[in-house]
Amino acid sequence: MSTWLLPEHLADILPAEARRIEELRRVLLDLYRTYGYELVAPPLVEYLDSLLSAGGADLNLRTCKLVDQLSGRTLGVRADMTPQVSRIDAHLLNREGVTRLCYCGPVFHARPNGLLSDRELLQIGVEVFGHAGFEADIEAIELALESVHRAGLSTARVDLNHPGVPRAIIDADPALANFAEDIFDLLGAKDVPGLTALSERCPEAKPDSIDALLALAALYGNADVTARARKVLPGLPALHHALDELDALVSALPDHDFSIDLADVSSGYGYHSGVMFSIYAQGWHDALVRGGRYDGVGRAFGRARPATGFSLDLRKLSSGLPPAHAAKAIRAPWGTDAKLVQALRSLRAQGEIVVQMLPGQPHRLDEFIVDRELVQVDGAWTVKGIH
Repeated sequence: MSTWLLPEHLADILPAEARRIEELRRVLLDLYRTYGYELVAPPLVEYLDSLLSAGGADLNLRTCKLVDQLSGRTLGVRADMTPQVSRIDAHLLNREGVTRLCYCGPVFHARPNGLLSDRELLQIGVEVFGHAGFEADIEAIELALESVHRAGLSTARVDLNHPGVPRAIIDADPALANFAEDIFDLLGAKDVPGLTALSERCPEAKPDSIDALLALAALYGNADVTARARKVLPGLPALHHALDELDALVSALPDHDFSIDLADVSSGYGYHSGVMFSIYAQGWHDALVRGGRYDGVGRAFGRARPATGFSLDLRKLSSGLPPAHAAKAIRAPWGTDAKLVQALRSLRAQGEIVVQMLPGQPHRLDEFIVDRELVQVDGAWTVKGIH
């Protein structure tokens, strides 16, 4: 094997694409700042027990582990930044009231999320801590939509779900407790045969529980899904409370066209406690944005705070956009003449891209179209068009 080949599901980002990703990062962080979000930057690696404080087997499987040469303790390379931001809110900032934080940085997955997924992501997102009402969820959803709009997507679809629905069914049947992770995966895949086979794998499970899970796999569509769910699912208080939360959110945002998929609960890392949402757009095989409520994650750091937010992968977002446009640039000759140097400085201060040609070397540029050149006319340096 050639030494320069990259591991599977890892890729280099070349100039034009890298520039667009960086521009998206700047646009979105500036957007979040206008909403009052403060930027934080947690480390790429930290102690494993801190990274996995939110729980969830999937997050554990996605996290690469290594041994710290200084302490001898196990470290993890972050697979998700949300637990880290929760630690900062609960342990370091320790504020009263509402705190809005945003972040952007690389995360690494030990295994890809799917055949078309990368293992390295550039994750950007926002989190709102300290407010339990659905007003914070509304802000998160609207800001997530504005994020994809700023990237150039005019249409996007918001899909809602609530892990409290299947959890209520599982909690009402103790025999299903040990199969909870499997049930969430089966529901996410809408694996009806797999759900049916639960009665054989877990003969102590109540038939009504299996029937409820099978009905849940078919509960997706527009906003009337919650009304259908109330008719076919058990009358469990926790289940109907989760449906009430979905209805309240949909009613509070009448201008949005929501879809609801009550079985799509395997898309998070197991720490969500309330309404979850995903944003889909044509051209991407999977959700562009994922978010939702995850109250109590900060408990491991000493403060169980209400929390909601979202994140997205900038590399994934950029990959589905039309090819980036090349920027126009000015070609300039090599030289150290004071007037030339001053002309270069002046043009660059105005925001112009000026490429100074090194002697005797051809130049290949992927990002720029050289449509002008800096030439000396009667002792003065002047920009002229290239025809």
